[in-house]
Amino acid sequence: MTPDKFLKPYNPVQTEKDTYTRWEESGYFNPDVCVQKGVTSADAPPFCIVLPPPNVTGTLHLGHALEDSLQDAMIRFARMRGKKTLWVPGTDHAAIATQTRVEKILEKEGVRRSDLGREKFLKRVNAFAQNSHDTIVSQVRATGASLDWSREAFTLDEKRSFAVRTTFKRMYDEGLIYQGKKIVNWDPKGQTVISDDEIEYVEEKTKLYYFKYGPFEISTARPETKFGDKYVVMHPADTRYAGYTHGQKIELEWINGPITATVVKDESIDMEFGTGVMTITPWHSMVDFDMAVRHGLDYEQIIDSHGRLLPIAQEFAGMKITDAREKIVEKLQQKGLVTRVEENYVHNIATAQRSGGKIEPQIMKQWFVNVTKEFVLPHSTIPSITSGATTTLKEIMRKGVLGGAIHVLPDRFEKIYFHWIDNLRDWCISRQIWYGHQIPVWYRGDEIYVGIEAPQGNDWIQDEDTLDTWFSSALWPFSTLGWPQETSDLQTFFPNTVMAPGYEILFFWVARMILMSGYLLGSVPFKTVYLHGMLRDAQGRKFSKSAGNGVDPLDIIKSYGADALRMSLVVGIGPGNDSNFTEDKVRAYKKFSNKIWNVTRFVLDNTEGVPKEQPELRAEDIARLEELSALTKEVTEEYEQYQLYLAGEKLYHYVWHTLADVILEERKDILVGIDEKAKRSAQWTLMHILTTSLKLLHPLMPFVTEEIWSSLPHTETDMIMVAPWPRT
Repeated sequence: MTPDKFLKPYNPVQTEKDTYTRWEESGYFNPDVCVQKGVTSADAPPFCIVLPPPNVTGTLHLGHALEDSLQDAMIRFARMRGKKTLWVPGTDHAAIATQTRVEKILEKEGVRRSDLGREKFLKRVNAFAQNSHDTIVSQVRATGASLDWSREAFTLDEKRSFAVRTTFKRMYDEGLIYQGKKIVNWDPKGQTVISDDEIEYVEEKTKLYYFKYGPFEISTARPETKFGDKYVVMHPADTRYAGYTHGQKIELEWINGPITATVVKDESIDMEFGTGVMTITPWHSMVDFDMAVRHGLDYEQIIDSHGRLLPIAQEFAGMKITDAREKIVEKLQQKGLVTRVEENYVHNIATAQRSGGKIEPQIMKQWFVNVTKEFVLPHSTIPSITSGATTTLKEIMRKGVLGGAIHVLPDRFEKIYFHWIDNLRDWCISRQIWYGHQIPVWYRGDEIYVGIEAPQGNDWIQDEDTLDTWFSSALWPFSTLGWPQETSDLQTFFPNTVMAPGYEILFFWVARMILMSGYLLGSVPFKTVYLHGMLRDAQGRKFSKSAGNGVDPLDIIKSYGADALRMSLVVGIGPGNDSNFTEDKVRAYKKFSNKIWNVTRFVLDNTEGVPKEQPELRAEDIARLEELSALTKEVTEEYEQYQLYLAGEKLYHYVWHTLADVILEERKDILVGIDEKAKRSAQWTLMHILTTSLKLLHPLMPFVTEEIWSSLPHTETDMIMVAPWPRT
């Protein structure tokens, strides 16, 4: 008898929460439980994903729902295939982002972090982070993510902190971490160094000034940086300046009076840009700093850490650079050194993503990871790097992908990855903020101590800086499995099977995971990188709080159900491709959920007493089963190759247009006819097609398939999530 619940349309709001509770209580999210309960063999091959940890900065957006849906589909498929399947959950402390959020809250209260002091301020941040964590976990659960919550991690918890300190100590002892004065991205507003990924380039319309610099004409949009310019640079092959020699001295009038400039010939100069001649400001430009290092040039600081001019600017000293700009130009005009001004010059300004401050490159004493220093790798499974070989971190990042040990999807990102590595600088890992892993370095007078634990004695002072968030995140694939301890999880599930982040963090996170895994374990961290695209709003804009277009996944789930949201995000969208979100697509997949529900009702209404064992089948039913077998083979291959978008699309068309529109219609007369043999054949075939279709759909639509499974007769397992995958 068909259960009463099928008399009404499918209502995900009434069932999804209870279904997720049943999943958790079953313990099947935990691979150890699956082995104990006999649904997975003890010697089954492992399949592991560690969740790219969402930042504890508030709530998740639909982009996270996309990421979770893709990974959950991979995990559920692997679990049904009988693999020892682990999906590790966790969150990221996201140091700068989280601290900035709390500082903005305090600002509204009229309080600064300095008013509270480090200890009290960190209590506020930790409370905010915990609240965000709780919200995030509720959102992730609502999507149906089958994560093993017993193994949940946090990038700032004690286990991960121990892994960070161990890594720092090991790299420092080997000379791969050093302290030095180099040029960095300085955020004057946030008062910290930031990484390249925390920079946002904003288009700005300004003036482009052309100045007379001795016998040359130079151009700049930032005259406030030019006080210390004493080198004029040109390409050695530029025939216009063949009369000038490298190192030649030229006397000329400049902002604060006469100076002696030196000619520098450098092949990096673009002869086609402007006049082909430029002056350089090594202290406040990455490109100029590199040139100064190449030629052994001097560099002098012009702007301080608060964005104000230093005494070298004479009467402009102490002024904000934006306030001083026009006044400096006016002084140059009085000297007759302004040749022309181009209005409405458009260029990109580097700004700090979190604080909004304009980046002011500075030469500062910071902690760095040396990516080109040679060291001996004791043990290696990385292609082309043998155990005991001499290598570099840069080479590890390159060969981990070049040798094929890591498969990048889509493969077009490999070229971008290698280009990034070719231009990679030493990694600045120190940050001037309070929230995060405090650098494990202590000072006592001229003494320095680097250790996993603090030194004995009260007279040691710990370095006040914290580590770049990506330093701890780089350890994520193995620190979540218990490293540096040699745990059973590490032995079983490392390297991870898949890593599935967005393509925008290929360099900032994926590359660093490859770096750390290669250095610390002599292995790649995962076998496949599935780079999903960015989810945008209906107008193609990036989701953001400032734009006011953010969408909470819970709001969509409450209206349409998690399965409808998941299908709308996955189907039709290949890896690495951006997509626009529309509720119309979600609405369509809610109708699909109901279609599956109605198909089930029809089958249950017409298959009472269906035999468990296969009866003698009619030719028509055999043909339909062969058709289903062919579909199962195709869909299985697509799941195996992570082509979830194709699998979902085929299953949608099969269930709606083949099963519902054709197969059910073909069998209506037979099911109510008097031919018992034909009836049993049709009943068994329909039930087999339904159960197989539900299994094939389960990784993508877990809730509705689980709810239906609980009402079917003759099921092999108590839950579809551990049902064996259909044979092909």
